[in-house]
Amino acid sequence: MSLPIAVRSRRAVLLVAVLLGLSLAVPSGPVAHAVDPPGRSAASSADAYWTPERMAAAEPAVAPRSSRAPLRSGAPTPPSHPFDGLPQVGTFFWTDAHNTGRFCGGTVVRSPHRDLVVTAGHCLRSPDPKRRLSFVPQYHDGQKPHGIYPVDRIYLDQRYYDLGTDAGARWDYAVVRLLAREDGAEVEDVTGGFDLMPYPGYDHRRVRLIGYPGNSDTTHPKPLDCTSSTHRYTSADPAAPGDFLEIACAGYIGGTSGGPFLVRDFTGYALIGVIGGYHTGGDFPDVSYSSYFTLDTLALYLHAVRGDTPAEPRR
Repeated sequence: MSLPIAVRSRRAVLLVAVLLGLSLAVPSGPVAHAVDPPGRSAASSADAYWTPERMAAAEPAVAPRSSRAPLRSGAPTPPSHPFDGLPQVGTFFWTDAHNTGRFCGGTVVRSPHRDLVVTAGHCLRSPDPKRRLSFVPQYHDGQKPHGIYPVDRIYLDQRYYDLGTDAGARWDYAVVRLLAREDGAEVEDVTGGFDLMPYPGYDHRRVRLIGYPGNSDTTHPKPLDCTSSTHRYTSADPAAPGDFLEIACAGYIGGTSGGPFLVRDFTGYALIGVIGGYHTGGDFPDVSYSSYFTLDTLALYLHAVRGDTPAEPRR
């Protein structure tokens, strides 16, 4: 199948950058967040703790969106529907400083060490402790069909730490490095992964949006799936400047943060965004946003591949 020149060029940029390693500066300092010690004991401990009941009781990492629908003209908003999910898309679970379970979505991306997941930066930006922080691929109905993977390191752009979720909305993404599951298998070896695509363009006719809804009267024990189009949204909020991907899909309530924007490529799917960015993903359930992936996104990816020391909130 012949790919458009733009798509081939974007893939070439990613491949060349990975091969050359890019001489990218990385802030010095300790690891951004404390996590469980590496090794199989961490995976065993996470697996024992995250029972179906605890996963079901977990709350979204950020406040729910308003139930009020925005005024929109034109075609009706494409509906979403619950399904059993994809192996490459799953949920991060952790407990906060008050021992409350939290969750946020994430997507496995292809990488040399086969251990990277991309999510929204606002899910993991808080310096509060994240105990038992782990990733469950294709979580649904209280199940862990591909096991559970403790988090090793979290990579966010230093500007996102410094500017915050509004002023830094253009950098609302994170690359997370995982430890192997209890039997030693890396996540991508088990689930497969998607290409990470920087500079994907804003206008796409068919984008698949997947998200895990939070606790409410409309909660499903399964992720939501929707196919719609994306376009460029230039923020009119001076407190949250930038250009973002915008997509209309019904029912993406709080909790769907970090869920992927997926487009078809010759390997299956490519990841072009995650629910976040403008107002941490949007103000209403029927319109969602993503920060635009650029070389800054690729820089985080390369830092994670190399195992560099992550950035951290400045004291």
